[in-house]
Amino acid sequence: MALQAALIITGIAIALLIIYGADVASSITIDGEVGERKTGFLPMSEMQRGIGLGTPALILPIIGFFISLKEPSKGLGMMIIVAGILIIIGGIVVIANPSPESVDRDPVGSAVMLFAPALIQLTLGAIKIKKS
Repeated sequence: MALQAALIITGIAIALLIIYGADVASSITIDGEVGERKTGFLPMSEMQRGIGLGTPALILPIIGFFISLKEPSKGLGMMIIVAGILIIIGGIVVIANPSPESVDRDPVGSAVMLFAPALIQLTLGAIKIKKS
């Protein structure tokens, strides 16, 4: 039962990351600048999008790992690794794209806040696969 719950919440995290990425991609124009609306298809600001979609996507796979700690599952390990990879890809895109003029963003701080949980997820996914 715990394994099913872990698979579901990790799947939700992956879905949130995909929605987050699609929303960011839809807010960027062809030349790489943020569009006039500065929002994607979801009516959210960057901060709301990060809190509402990003934070649960960072936390849920870690919770999934720990609630299914005693149950072996290569599938869950792979899902946790996929979530970590999606976060790393998003972090690279954030760092590579210049921040809007109205936003003062620290690229090193952004990198640490994104890559640390992603590396934790990658490690937990590898542990889950190894113990399976």
